[in-house]
Amino acid sequence: MWKKYKNFLRGVSVNWIGKLGVILVTGTVISFFVFETAHTAGLIRNAYFGLITYLAFPVLFIIGLILIPLSWSKLKKDTGKSTSELMSNQFQQEELAPKQIGARLFRTIAILTIVNVIILAVATLRMLHFMDQSEFCGTACHTVMNPEWVTHQRSPHARAPCVECHVGEGLDALIASKLNGIRQMVLAATNTYNQPIPTPVHTLRPARETCEHCHWPEKFYGQEQNTYINYQSDSLNTPFYTTLSVKIDPGHAGYAAGAHWHVMGNQVRYISVDGERRQMLEVRVKQPDASFKVYYNERAIATESEEEERVMDCIDCHNRATHIYKDPERAVDEAIRAGKIDRDLPFIKREALAALVGSYADKPAALQSIEYHISGFYSRQYPIVFRALSAEIAEAVQTLQDIYAVNRHHYMRIKWGTYPSHVGHDRDLGCFRCHTQTLKTEAGQTMNHDCTLCHSILAMDSPSPLEYVRPTQDDARDEPMQEYLRDEYLKSQP
Repeated sequence: MWKKYKNFLRGVSVNWIGKLGVILVTGTVISFFVFETAHTAGLIRNAYFGLITYLAFPVLFIIGLILIPLSWSKLKKDTGKSTSELMSNQFQQEELAPKQIGARLFRTIAILTIVNVIILAVATLRMLHFMDQSEFCGTACHTVMNPEWVTHQRSPHARAPCVECHVGEGLDALIASKLNGIRQMVLAATNTYNQPIPTPVHTLRPARETCEHCHWPEKFYGQEQNTYINYQSDSLNTPFYTTLSVKIDPGHAGYAAGAHWHVMGNQVRYISVDGERRQMLEVRVKQPDASFKVYYNERAIATESEEEERVMDCIDCHNRATHIYKDPERAVDEAIRAGKIDRDLPFIKREALAALVGSYADKPAALQSIEYHISGFYSRQYPIVFRALSAEIAEAVQTLQDIYAVNRHHYMRIKWGTYPSHVGHDRDLGCFRCHTQTLKTEAGQTMNHDCTLCHSILAMDSPSPLEYVRPTQDDARDEPMQEYLRDEYLKSQP
């Protein structure tokens, strides 16, 4: 068997082109199986080895197969001989002798063709499986995708594969994603990609095909109570509380309809000024009679980058459901609340923010400066605290460095606020992109922008988490507001 294969290889190696083709085919097949065996055994986990195994080797294999017939074509042109004459020169007569099931040479070619098809099929399937893994998405183009990979691993969707949201189901989605992937590989190879990476919503899979596999509006019931703690910049890092009872019910469980009204049996269409979707040109709300109530932005001016009309879905609000870049103040507040930064450290909230928002040349310089800033402050201003709480200070430094490393990426030009979240309206416009007085119908009607439309307010920067639910004092300055908010909350319950 080996002698037959060896004779065949010698026969098709008619010139340097044929020899190169044979070397590529043989070498890539052997290398593919060696790398695949190592990967299956767990000896290789690096994404770059995967790129070589499942992309480079198959491409070189195909190139080698193409070179072999090209070498024969060149030989025919150079010698002026026919194919049968050349075959007689390159192969022994017994290999060309006709038999009942074909000459030995053609049987060899048929067997090798089947083997080649099997090899390509296996390589293709393994390539598709490899490219569907989150590790490939996040580490194959390490410099470019590292920010998205880091935030994905710390997100609520860390266990959800990238392809579940970015590819979707079906052959059309698969083909579209691979073509887009080829484009992205070219951009990465030629160093022509955007910094930071834009997030055009039209390139995402429809929310009904992705988000609603796990989160569908019919299953959002009632209200969800959230308490946010904002620590002050004083020496005690005094906590102030904001408690919101968010109305997430779509309006069918006895509760007042809330945020998910927009996607549950109701249709909202909009046109934004540009791809960032921070300013709306026009919003259309479908009415029960199938007509549309149209709200126009009297201040916005259409530009060349004006977006096409879009039907509102999950992503229009939950635009940072996975790749979450936090605001520095919110990140510090959450770290203090979680105990990662000791609240007993005087002025830690103020100094932490000062360290995070400083101007740094690169990440190593930033991480070093954060340590110098925090340690230096306590060693100079509070030497007793510095000695007594040295472990707590070290943990605070580590936590702040981690916050910076996750949310700031110098090479990709990702700064604080580069990727705003449209959920709520605490750090960006969010809901007020549409619920604003600048959007009006022709009759001058505006959308409802009452604070209690989507959430009941139980406390707002208050010393108590349920400040507005407690009985008010008759001489309290904000007694009318507290009574209104308390009554609104009670009435919103079924």
